[in-house]
Amino acid sequence: MKQLREFDIAFVGLKPGVHTFQYQITDSFFENYGPQDFTNCKATVKLQFDKKSNFFMLKFEIGGSVTVTCDRCGQPFELQLWDDFEHVVKLVENPTELEGNDDPEVTYINKTESHYNVANLIYEFINLSIPMQRIHPDDAEGKSGCDPKVLEMLAKMNDRGTAKGKPDLERIGKI
Repeated sequence: MKQLREFDIAFVGLKPGVHTFQYQITDSFFENYGPQDFTNCKATVKLQFDKKSNFFMLKFEIGGSVTVTCDRCGQPFELQLWDDFEHVVKLVENPTELEGNDDPEVTYINKTESHYNVANLIYEFINLSIPMQRIHPDDAEGKSGCDPKVLEMLAKMNDRGTAKGKPDLERIGKI
């Protein structure tokens, strides 16, 4: 995996206090992480980096869009991203002693480090911004944005299943 140097923050030269960084994330960013289940990523990541004496408070604000496949109709659609995440980076003498710590919101790095790379955090937070269930949003009139032909076929299948004594999918929230 190639190093993503533009995501290195040289914190040694920063004065204590809040510093703001902004990153534009596209599909090329994800080439380092293998295939993704989305395309056309156009995300903006705003990072507020609050430097303290022995730790940093990081606040990531994720915005933008990705193209995903609808779980209901199988058609692609543009999903809006919006989320924020916080992370703490602590400077310690021996970070390997603290590797077993179960807190995913805290990272330990050696006090002798001078840079911190935020690329992996950006990768995780963008992926966490995408919901597990991806379904077309309703339009302004409250109608499903899904392909009407697929919805019609699902309704027919539901009617046949109900007639044969199988569970009504609409009643249990599948359609």
